Amino acid sequence: MQEQSHDVALDITAETCPMTFVRTRLALDRMASGQVLRVTMKGDEPRRNVPRTAAEQGHQVLGMREGEGGVAELWLRRK
Repeated sequence: MQEQSHDVALDITAETCPMTFVRTRLALDRMASGQVLRVTMKGDEPRRNVPRTAAEQGHQVLGMREGEGGVAELWLRRK
């Protein structure tokens, strides 16, 4: 996946669950509808939980890209 443009970037690589989604949700709550959030995360648990929980709350998962060292980037569009 190519990098997508985004309005806000959030790095949660140092966080552990449940704080990974708490920080993501706070960032999404501060954004306007339709804006895109790029989340940089590390670990299997955030890779599974952050996109799933965001989708359950009505946000659109635009895609995820795996990077080096176990880091992934996720793009979410605010509902």
